[in-house]
Amino acid sequence: MRVALAAPVRTLPRGAGLAYEPKFDGHRLVVLRTEEDVVLQARSGRIVTSAFPDLAAAALHLPAGTVLDGEVVVWHAGRTDFALVQRRAAATAARAAVLAQSLPASYAAFDVLELAGLDVRGRPYERRRALLVDLLLPLGPPLQPVPMTTDPELAATWYETLPANGVEGLVIKRLDQAYPAGRRGWQKLRHTDVRDAAVVGYTGTARRPLALVLVLPVGDQTPLVSSPLTGAVRAEVAAELAARTTSTSGAASRTAAPRTPTAGPPATVTAIGLGEVPFHPLDPPLTAEVRHTSTRHPPPEVLRLKTAL
Repeated sequence: MRVALAAPVRTLPRGAGLAYEPKFDGHRLVVLRTEEDVVLQARSGRIVTSAFPDLAAAALHLPAGTVLDGEVVVWHAGRTDFALVQRRAAATAARAAVLAQSLPASYAAFDVLELAGLDVRGRPYERRRALLVDLLLPLGPPLQPVPMTTDPELAATWYETLPANGVEGLVIKRLDQAYPAGRRGWQKLRHTDVRDAAVVGYTGTARRPLALVLVLPVGDQTPLVSSPLTGAVRAEVAAELAARTTSTSGAASRTAAPRTPTAGPPATVTAIGLGEVPFHPLDPPLTAEVRHTSTRHPPPEVLRLKTAL
């Protein structure tokens, strides 16, 4: 099931016929209610049903032949917590049942693609939204539609006030628009201090990376050293490096194997206040979501790797 994507914009689009939704900090998830069961699919296409047994159980109440598009989130201390979503997603089937009790997941649905066996992707967003609300409101949490408004002033208020609740920005859609499967047919306004950066290397070791070497999409493209990685991000990076190393080793005996990021010979990069710092290059690079207030001061903070489930 190919999902719709969003193209980034720098200012809030305004005009007639637009709808605005908050973008929660979670993992993209497609819910497929079949005749017999429920299948949960990540954006990458990977099946993650076993990681979210609480959502799968709730989705059994949907009509057979229903497909939803949305975001899985975990709420903690009044806001969504991406690290906890990562923890849920990485759990084994046995561990997932325990985490479903202590860290229950919520599903913020923002579109319906099929309803009771009928493909509704060709219908206007305004109609699909009405179908989504009618479908989920009687069921209640953990399946719920995301908030939506057609008022740009209210959307601007959301943009300014909701980050404290874990909202990354806004997604903007046309009311008359069909579901743009596999295309960047929506627009996304993210907070300006959060960007995607290329990860061209890391300091420390693969088992315990200390910081990442980044190239930001702004400025002079000079590599920068991030601030020290937090525990959750360090574990995520270490797991990714281990997985890439295993993938590379397993592919060594096969011809035309997919190219995966591997560490090259040690190199050095200039870090603010530290001088020349040795690091291990990655080729090709990974992608990380980072927060920074300028291209130099303070160092970028790595929020997470942008890897598919």
